[in-house]
Amino acid sequence: MSLKRVLAFLLIIVLLGFLYFAVALNWSYSTGERAGWIQKLSNKGWVCKTWEGELALVSLPGTSTVEKFAFTVRDDAVAAELTQAMGRRVSLHYEEKVGLPSSCFGETRHYITKVTLAQEVSLTPGVVVPTADAASAPASAASAP
Repeated sequence: MSLKRVLAFLLIIVLLGFLYFAVALNWSYSTGERAGWIQKLSNKGWVCKTWEGELALVSLPGTSTVEKFAFTVRDDAVAAELTQAMGRRVSLHYEEKVGLPSSCFGETRHYITKVTLAQEVSLTPGVVVPTADAASAPASAASAP
């Protein structure tokens, strides 16, 4: 084989690798929302730093069973929003990525893209506990139909 053919073959392999990662990073297997309380957020990694966190989910109010949702954040602006929301109930929008072979892209398959603060906590159907933001609203606005 000539040197040109070997170099062309290697170039094709490298381009296919880049194409694979571009598709894997931009295509989502699934998307969704999870609500709960952020209990952990840290910037981890030896070479590739990503934000890794846990969201505490409560399946039924009054139960002691707490499920944890592990997630990854690649965007520093979203990580800053999560840091500001620590200790408050939030809803996290995520995209599930499949096929990323290395932990350099994150330790989980769930990548957070958006953070929304929850306005109220529902204990049971019809019983709602307002959060601090809703409790500080003027009484006239709260009693309006």
